[in-house]
Amino acid sequence: MVNQTRAPGPLLERLQAIAGMERGRRRLVLLWPQLGDFDSVEYAQALVAAWPRLQAAGVAVQAIGIGAEPGRQRFCQYTGFPEARLQVDADGALHRQLGLYGGLEGFGGPWPNLLLMCAGVGSPGTLAEVLRGYVGSRGFQRPFELATVRLGNMAEVLGHWRTYVPHDRALTQRGGTYLLDRDDTLLYAHRDPGILGFSATMARPLAFLEPWLDQGPM
Repeated sequence: MVNQTRAPGPLLERLQAIAGMERGRRRLVLLWPQLGDFDSVEYAQALVAAWPRLQAAGVAVQAIGIGAEPGRQRFCQYTGFPEARLQVDADGALHRQLGLYGGLEGFGGPWPNLLLMCAGVGSPGTLAEVLRGYVGSRGFQRPFELATVRLGNMAEVLGHWRTYVPHDRALTQRGGTYLLDRDDTLLYAHRDPGILGFSATMARPLAFLEPWLDQGPM
């Protein structure tokens, strides 16, 4: 959590060029890894479910993921995420400018590093989150409910891998979340520490938004 801190310069520069994301309103900005990443798909699905509340509260949303235009279009068709609110970068340059975790390195290239991260190496919390998908969460998900959703997401991504992930260079790159106030103050920030770590509260990934959703537009 961050209080009374101005949002990072590179992020503000990017938002200035995006219609509807200018200073003067609350903005939720998602920096997603590859569009074929578990985190990107699952985060988008959570946001789509909450979209009416976000609109009612006057929170503008913009996601920036790693990928290309064909993947962007298929991602939005699959998840229901609005195409107008998703941009793609080819190599994650903005992610690096913001100092987001680049993932594990030094073990023979992107794929070995990614597989090790899936096993929890250099990716804290990943194995626990995978396990939660099978055992469920008290009050939120039944056993195997989330695992079933993730299996469907995996089938979609692997069936169209090169559409979602046109190159392997940024396979391990992680993302981040930024909630900006009207004056560019940073109300909340989260840097993903590993795979399936896009929220500090994965059982309720959008819990950080509750204080502002309840306020309504101002």
